[in-house]
Amino acid sequence: MKKNIIIIPAVIGLLLTQGACTKELFQEPTTEKNAGSFPRNETEAEEYINAAYGNLQDPGLYGLYMPAITEIPSDNTYDEVPANDDGIYGQLDQFTVVPSNKIIMSTWQQSYYAIQKANLVLNRIDKITYAADATKEARKGEMKFIRALLYFNLVRLYGDVPLVTQETGDPNVYFGQGRNAAADVYTQIKKDLTEAIAQLPATATQKGRVVKTAAQTLLAKVYLTLLDYSSAKTLLNAVVSSGQHQLLGNPADIFSISNENNAEIIFAVQFASGVNGNTEGSAMFQIFSPSGTQTGAKGHNLPTKELYSLYTSADRRKGVYVDVTAAGVPFCKKLTKPTTVITDGGSDVVVLRYADVILMLAEVENELGNTAMAINYLNTIRARAGLAGTTAITQDDLRIAIATERRLELIGEGHRWFDLLRTGKALSVISNIDTHNLLMPVPQGQIDTDPSIKQNPGY
Repeated sequence: MKKNIIIIPAVIGLLLTQGACTKELFQEPTTEKNAGSFPRNETEAEEYINAAYGNLQDPGLYGLYMPAITEIPSDNTYDEVPANDDGIYGQLDQFTVVPSNKIIMSTWQQSYYAIQKANLVLNRIDKITYAADATKEARKGEMKFIRALLYFNLVRLYGDVPLVTQETGDPNVYFGQGRNAAADVYTQIKKDLTEAIAQLPATATQKGRVVKTAAQTLLAKVYLTLLDYSSAKTLLNAVVSSGQHQLLGNPADIFSISNENNAEIIFAVQFASGVNGNTEGSAMFQIFSPSGTQTGAKGHNLPTKELYSLYTSADRRKGVYVDVTAAGVPFCKKLTKPTTVITDGGSDVVVLRYADVILMLAEVENELGNTAMAINYLNTIRARAGLAGTTAITQDDLRIAIATERRLELIGEGHRWFDLLRTGKALSVISNIDTHNLLMPVPQGQIDTDPSIKQNPGY
């Protein structure tokens, strides 16, 4: 088997106020205002909150790099032409990542940009009068969710990271403090998500906003990562009992661009084609298509042939989630080709969905020794795919079956590398790597600027 400095800007970019089109909810900044006196009222606060959502669309986050950095190192996907784009994707595939890698730098940097926005809102929103207190509380929950999501990604990718929970007017304040222990970062993540659950509404007033079940699902994933199966189970059962989500009957409907934000989607980063001069889409369809199949296709993050071979002819996901070109090269079909320009993809990036909840429940029940319940949850996903029930009956066999089903169901959604890390399987599944490869290097620009931030061993 195969294998910068973070400067908080003094001038803050803002978004347009909400328009009639829900897909325009979280657009890129089009105006600027000084952060010193902003926001002053509910309208301005809402603009700034939308800006925090908008940061999730950045290339270093869910606009391009996050789906790559969480799949390419795993056995799920590979890089067809490692030399393309200065080798930044190929380094992920071949475990030759260097601290100056653009993906490594942008993911770190743009995470902290978005964290800064969330911190500013949380620091200032209590001083602003809202027409409805429930709306203000919901916005606090949304910002805590975004902050927790970003720190959860950072701590899993880099290990110990600087933990900043106050808005930063002067980045020099944090120089010399180094990196916080991963355990402390997880404590903050759990705190943010626990508070967010209490503050968030059951349903969203606009598509794309964070809701209670999103915070519950993410916190469950945190506990699963920390091997706290009982706590994870409680939260996952709360998502199921909420009645807010369900598995769609047809796998083809889940990622259809005409059916986005459906009942199976718990949280997705919103993109849209043909909006604001084609600036609200993503380049992922182009970048993640096999070379020669689309204009400028780069062949990054393609499903491996080994993964494609795991889909049987009876599997309804075959040809829907993953297909092959005439030349036999697998590619992911969860992204829709844009009708405007090739870099203006309108497919939302799904971060959390209900199928993952069911598969996590299968895992926690299996780890808690509840074999029959684990099999039932696993078979729920298999049945939707048109497959017979699992033949696994022992705990060890079920571990393998659940992990395989996660690969087949969640391909391209950014889970596999993290799954290998949390289950301790990365070193046995991926050949020719050692323990230092389990973390990404800290960006060299960050270390050069603040020597108290030390590099991960081995880089």
